[in-house]
Amino acid sequence: MRFLRQSLTGLVLVSLTLGLLALAGQVIWTAVDERMSREPRAESRRERVFAVNAIRAEAGVETPVLIAFGEVRSRRTLEIRARTAGTIVELAQSFVEGGEVRAGQLLARIDPADAQSALDRAESDLADAEADTRDAERRLALARDELAASEDQAALRERALARQRDLAERGVGTAAAVETAELAASQAQGAVLAARQAVAAAETRVDLTSNALTRAGIARDETARRLTETRITADFAGRLSGVDVVEGGLVSVNERLADLVDADALEVAFRVSTPQYARLLNDAGALISAPVRVTLDTFGANITTSGTLTRASAAVDEGQTGRLLFARLEDGRGLKPGDFVTVRVEEPQLEGMIRLPATSLGSDGAVLVLGEDDRLEAIAVTLVRRQGDDVLLRAPTLEGRRVVAERSPLLGSGIKVRPLDPAGRTGAEASAVILTDARRARLIAYVRESRDLPQTEKERLLRQLDGREVPARVVERLESRIGG
Repeated sequence: MRFLRQSLTGLVLVSLTLGLLALAGQVIWTAVDERMSREPRAESRRERVFAVNAIRAEAGVETPVLIAFGEVRSRRTLEIRARTAGTIVELAQSFVEGGEVRAGQLLARIDPADAQSALDRAESDLADAEADTRDAERRLALARDELAASEDQAALRERALARQRDLAERGVGTAAAVETAELAASQAQGAVLAARQAVAAAETRVDLTSNALTRAGIARDETARRLTETRITADFAGRLSGVDVVEGGLVSVNERLADLVDADALEVAFRVSTPQYARLLNDAGALISAPVRVTLDTFGANITTSGTLTRASAAVDEGQTGRLLFARLEDGRGLKPGDFVTVRVEEPQLEGMIRLPATSLGSDGAVLVLGEDDRLEAIAVTLVRRQGDDVLLRAPTLEGRRVVAERSPLLGSGIKVRPLDPAGRTGAEASAVILTDARRARLIAYVRESRDLPQTEKERLLRQLDGREVPARVVERLESRIGG
């Protein structure tokens, strides 16, 4: 009995287990069938709206600024060299590295003893030549007097001969007297010829002594010049560089002693590309006299001066490209030849230009503007210049539209956006700050006194600084420049 009861109990439990498993399978099958036969429901999705910084495009007249790097040079540099050999016996106190000298100032003197002795000998030779010339002139005068006397004697002998011949024809004179008169006349003619030869010899001597006098004068002038060359003077006012001489040192002919640099005649040489050079030419193909601003970066205390573009190099150096330009500096105070400076050249003004941040221009040459219902539209533009963080564009259809200031890969045509500033200001201007009177005055004074900013940029910054609220980015940029 006991076995039967346990067997029935096990059979009941097995039956219940199988029934429960069948019920579970039925439930699962029903749920799967119902899920697969159910039609999918379309869930409503909300369109994503991006926030963008927008700026209103306004066309106007812009002055592009060309930025290059160059080297300060001096337009007048003179190598001071020794014109004669000898020992340096005198040096000026200012004949040192960086010494400032005046025009005509005595810089150094070479021992003049040999040159002075040569000059004394030349003057003595000149005096001898002058004495010989005077003696030759006196001899010439005497020879001419002797010639005149001989000619008078010959004339008298000719008249005496004529008289004897006349007497002989009348039968009064004798043949012997006539022969004696003819012999005397012939001797007188010989004396005249000898006197003429003496005059010619005297004239030759005068010519020789005159040439000797000229040579003696040349020799005297040459020795005097050599004596003068023992004095080394400054041809113009300036500063000395590369001084390589000491008092008592021995110098040779044409030995370099120092360089004289005119610190008031400075210019800057800088290289630009050929397209940039073409923008600086006028209609006649000549280089324009564009204003130039030169800055020497000295880690905060920058040295800035202005200048004018003057000329371009005549040829392109081997291994170089572009064009080498030169600009004359108006005030080179604080600058030295060899300084590496930043050069800003103002190009001719361009009309109808739209200035936008460089981040607003895409790689496809288009900008995104806000259209109807704040959806983006792409408008193709023409890039004219890049000016630092800004670009100058030409697009007649863009004027007055609001442009996305900062593009991203998420933005494109047809995307709905939310401008951060509906008035059309940039995101930097939208986050504005209120300045204290002292802080505002400090920034305004810096903008007015700055020589690096073009006049149009100064006016724009002053208008922003005069407002009640000033863009935070503008304040940050200005204070970073002045160390605030």
